[in-house]
Amino acid sequence: MINITINNNKLSVPEGTTILNAAKSIGIEIPTLCYHPDQQIKASCRVCVVEVAGSRTLQTACSTPVTEGMIVKTNTEKVRKARKACLELLLSDHDADCVSCTKNLNCELQKLAMQSGIRENIFESILDEKEIDTSSPSLVRNPNKCIKCGRCIEMCKEVQGLNIIDYAGRGHDTVITPAFGKYLSDAACVVCGQCSVVCPVAAITEKEDIDLVWEAIDNPKKHVVVQTAPAVRVSIGEEFGLEPGSIVTGKLVAGLRKLGFDKVFDTDFTADLTIIEEGNELIERIKTGGTLPMMTSCSPGWINYIEQYYPELLDHVSTCKSPQQMFGAMAKTYYAEKINVSPEDIVVVSIMPCTAKKFECKRPEMSVDGKNPEVDVVLTTRELAKMFKQAGLDIRTLPEEEYDAPFGITTGAAVIFGATGGVMEAALRTVYEVVTGKTLEKLDFTDVRGLEGIKESVVDLNGTKVKVAVAHSLVNAKKLLELIKSGKCDYTFIEVMCCPGGCIGGGGQPYGGTNEIKLKRIDATYQADRDLPLRKSHESPAVKAIYDEYLKQPLGEKSHKYLHTHYTNRKKAD
Repeated sequence: MINITINNNKLSVPEGTTILNAAKSIGIEIPTLCYHPDQQIKASCRVCVVEVAGSRTLQTACSTPVTEGMIVKTNTEKVRKARKACLELLLSDHDADCVSCTKNLNCELQKLAMQSGIRENIFESILDEKEIDTSSPSLVRNPNKCIKCGRCIEMCKEVQGLNIIDYAGRGHDTVITPAFGKYLSDAACVVCGQCSVVCPVAAITEKEDIDLVWEAIDNPKKHVVVQTAPAVRVSIGEEFGLEPGSIVTGKLVAGLRKLGFDKVFDTDFTADLTIIEEGNELIERIKTGGTLPMMTSCSPGWINYIEQYYPELLDHVSTCKSPQQMFGAMAKTYYAEKINVSPEDIVVVSIMPCTAKKFECKRPEMSVDGKNPEVDVVLTTRELAKMFKQAGLDIRTLPEEEYDAPFGITTGAAVIFGATGGVMEAALRTVYEVVTGKTLEKLDFTDVRGLEGIKESVVDLNGTKVKVAVAHSLVNAKKLLELIKSGKCDYTFIEVMCCPGGCIGGGGQPYGGTNEIKLKRIDATYQADRDLPLRKSHESPAVKAIYDEYLKQPLGEKSHKYLHTHYTNRKKAD
């Protein structure tokens, strides 16, 4: 242990601890901007400087390890002036229209400027207005907000393995941009939105569609229904000050009903439906010698990735639509018929943890009849929180309410779709019982849980050993795809989630989602599963009813028409 003193507080910390983390251990918060707990140390913003006895210059707390006997001061006049100067320099090259900014009150730069007491900037503005990139259906890139911290670059390169954005230019002319100054829509971006999650300002944000939803709700001619993804119920509470991992399902339903939606439904319903279709597809491929390993298809960022980077392996992907799109298809067919409303008059709104879902709903193949989209509008978790606040609703004070029938009856298997490994576990719960005809006593497949990049398990199906794998983040997906290409892959079934941690770590989730927070969301997801009376998709009475009344059978004619799709080679020319 290393003995040090911080602000006259004596403490012992493990060797290798940085000043930043040592201070945090005793409740002293040192401001940071470029630093992120799940990324490499950059020490570029210099906002975290501190005084170290014996050192001629101020030291960056994020990158400086403690040494025996070190004496640190974090709040001297010299430190405060240096930090303030750094912030003022950043603000001189920053579009500071805070009131109209989408990250107003959620911006790390704004917060630090307020803490430092900056009321006016002593430096002349050197901002050169640059074009805002709105070409993507999911994301907006505003270089006028960028502080060049590099968080987005590392996320795109190291976690997703894409290298879509990087530094270009020198000095004041340095920008973070796609290669050759291209628009995001021209680059092979998968619109996962992970860059937006780690951006401390509003340089990259989701494309907001809140006004479209208000317009639909206010239109008396439209029947507006909303679906909520599994991961939203364990994360949206963070937007209102609740602890990460707080399960607010009933309050979420009540809030949506108060916003004016005609019906409040659960995407978990079609997550259960996905398992039935996907599980039967897997069984059919095994029996008929179809393309194996089969890979899941519910993550749109992952689908965007394989279409653009590995289109030659598309036959490995399940033909199932995602739960979001299955819901839209059933809402505008089965549900439309039940309530005797024309599909054109039904507006389907999705609340998703994902920015790629905004792209997915606009895909031409995701329509009921070639012209009527299955899902009309997608809002992220963050956007829904803004809607609640616009309406004066605080999720903490709302009552507990239930989802509407028929799309509100779900199982625990559907809930765990929100966590990496959840789709695999849900599928195995059903596939095991369908294949063996036996009751699965142990429902928890713990081998496929957690934040390890690639997880494996082996399942015994009546004497046949089935090896499965789970990957989250695209850098890990690439490893499995390369195995398949090399012919060395011995898996039968593979789940891939684009985002770190799965949907709980989606690009539309509340800001500040560190690995620590993701684990809390994951724990809450499995708790929500345990709390439900039904935990296997094939046990859902709502799913049984839709097959009896409408679809007739898994992989049948109607199922293929409405619940399955095809994916396309969208590889961009070099």
